[in-house]
Amino acid sequence: MDEKIEELLYRENLKLASINKRAFALFIDEMLISILLIIILWNSYSSAKTTEDIIYLTNSFLLEYMAIKIIYQTFFVYQYGASIGKIIMKIRVCDLTTVSNPPLLLAFNRAIFRVISESLMYIGFIWGVFDPARQTWHDKTARSIVVDV
Repeated sequence: MDEKIEELLYRENLKLASINKRAFALFIDEMLISILLIIILWNSYSSAKTTEDIIYLTNSFLLEYMAIKIIYQTFFVYQYGASIGKIIMKIRVCDLTTVSNPPLLLAFNRAIFRVISESLMYIGFIWGVFDPARQTWHDKTARSIVVDV
């Protein structure tokens, strides 16, 4: 693990969030955002006749879905240091410089790289499983870590 991160964890008496907690937080967030999209598109979904219609409808709103994810992640990480899933799992995102919530631009950067990582078959998330500091690609680009509350 990076000595700077190790020193920070020791100095601030912080513990890295487990992969399981992060995975459950991801699941909760994905469910919430999916439910939100279904509510927004309810009239369109209710008129869909087949499974193919639903898939086509979902794919046609892919950019809007990605925008919702970026706005959601940016807002919650900037404002609270955690998305709703992270709050429920009692973990939070810490800026490596200030040990507080990431600033707006870094929260936005983190959200964008999170969506990019998802688009690339979650490879950035898998990276975090093998990283000693459990940093995913979006953590690395935003200079953040995820810790227990």
